[in-house]
Amino acid sequence: MGKKVAVVVGGSVAGLACAHAAAGAGWDVVVLEKAAAPAAGGGTGAGLGLDARSMETLASWIPGWGLDTATLPLAVDLVIPAAAVFAVRLRSIGICELSVGLRVQNRATDSETKAARTLVRDDGFGFRAAHWGDLHRRLHEALPPAVAVLWGHQFLSFEAHGGGVVATARVVRTGETVDVTGDLLVAADGAASSIRRRLLPDLKLRYAGYCAWRGVFDFAGKESSDTMTGIRRAYPELGNCLYFDLAHKTHTVLYELPRSRLNWLWYTNGPEPELTGSSVTIEATDVMVARMREEAERVWCPELARLVRDTAAPFVNVIYDADPLPRLSWASGRVALAGDAAHPTTPHGLRSTNMSVADARELGRCLARWGAEEPAAPARALAEYEVARLPVVAAQVMHARRLGRVKQGLPVDGEAEGFDVRKATEEDAVHLLRQRSMPFFGDAPAAADDGCV
Repeated sequence: MGKKVAVVVGGSVAGLACAHAAAGAGWDVVVLEKAAAPAAGGGTGAGLGLDARSMETLASWIPGWGLDTATLPLAVDLVIPAAAVFAVRLRSIGICELSVGLRVQNRATDSETKAARTLVRDDGFGFRAAHWGDLHRRLHEALPPAVAVLWGHQFLSFEAHGGGVVATARVVRTGETVDVTGDLLVAADGAASSIRRRLLPDLKLRYAGYCAWRGVFDFAGKESSDTMTGIRRAYPELGNCLYFDLAHKTHTVLYELPRSRLNWLWYTNGPEPELTGSSVTIEATDVMVARMREEAERVWCPELARLVRDTAAPFVNVIYDADPLPRLSWASGRVALAGDAAHPTTPHGLRSTNMSVADARELGRCLARWGAEEPAAPARALAEYEVARLPVVAAQVMHARRLGRVKQGLPVDGEAEGFDVRKATEEDAVHLLRQRSMPFFGDAPAAADDGCV
């Protein structure tokens, strides 16, 4: 009997991670991806934070991946709240004016005085910062021979039968359609997954109530510029720290990426924008960018506002998540969901990529545990995979939802008013904002740990 074949729909990080995991379990893999070519590692892209378990898993898939060159430490988590009349309260409870030697910092910024104070700090955060394009390129270059990636193939549909699945794709360059036959189908086609919509037509994406302006500032050759001198002064732990700045009903995220880049996000409350197609990214017009930069001058400290102003081609992400999927929905016979297709989530808690890597790792474990000889093995492996992962990601998605609403000052848990950073106490902030309060922060149980069969 020949090796079984897994067809993976989606060639982003989640899809390539699933390909690595399935190949490691002894399967052949075919990946369908509509993009014409893999990411080059440059461009605007986006930054991401990787936890220790993800780094360990990725290192097993990418031989020779050097942590020091591919990522930067996010050893500290720091939240800083708005100051003004709040400053006296902060000093009275022992929170210093500047956060030095931290790894994750939550800070509060007063939009009138531009003063910043540390609200929550976590010296043992332990994440690493990477650029999405770099990670994608490395995953692709390290794919084993058992994996074939069909670039420029847009997935159209699938049909499942007792012995396997047939996926139909359109070749973007020629317009012809092709069928790919496999023993199972892995849907890693993102938050707007067409495969999930077919399996769960009543499950809808949920607008979070806010969007994110995003940008990557390339400071190669500009370290001594006024922009970088100012940002280093205002955020002295960049390169070792994940900064959260909170103002009234808004917040930003700032951290350094390898190869002389700064990644920033700014979340703004508002009605849901109208989107076309399946993308949740909006290419901003000059008018939109100009208004955003004016607002940054009003809300944030001059150093951060200048960084925002000097960043080329900022863009907008519309933030969505979805309620946790019901049981027996992740693995429908020969079809499994993975990554954002299985658990669309808000970015808070840095879980999207980490959950995707964990999904792939667990999928590979389950495929390996059941082998490939028995005809029913794929379905049993996928059922075990769902049992292990669904409770974990359900808890993390809901916690990320709550954390995002708290930081944006939106009501949670039926409260009439949202979190007001101007009035918060240290106890409030530690309870509501600390990153390591994420369920399964240190690790998640595997199927074998739960005794699943």
